[in-house]
Amino acid sequence: MDDTRLKKLKFRAWHRGFREADLILGPFAESHAQLMTPDELDAFEALLEENDHDIYGWIVGREPPPPEHRRIIVQLQAFKPAGLTHGA
Repeated sequence: MDDTRLKKLKFRAWHRGFREADLILGPFAESHAQLMTPDELDAFEALLEENDHDIYGWIVGREPPPPEHRRIIVQLQAFKPAGLTHGA
């Protein structure tokens, strides 16, 4: 795995400019990026090219994601960052 690619991916996931997206995408990247296949990394990088508000809307179910992002969005929806609990 290319360490430079992973570092850039994680940085981009944490520094979106939309805090709600940062708090989902950053921990997801920290937890999953090193385990992703090259194709999954490509899909995640492609998602990060999208508008933050669109990504957030797809994750919370406000809008359906486009077909090319559906698989990674399902993974993001299932992800539960450590330390975060509903209603806390």
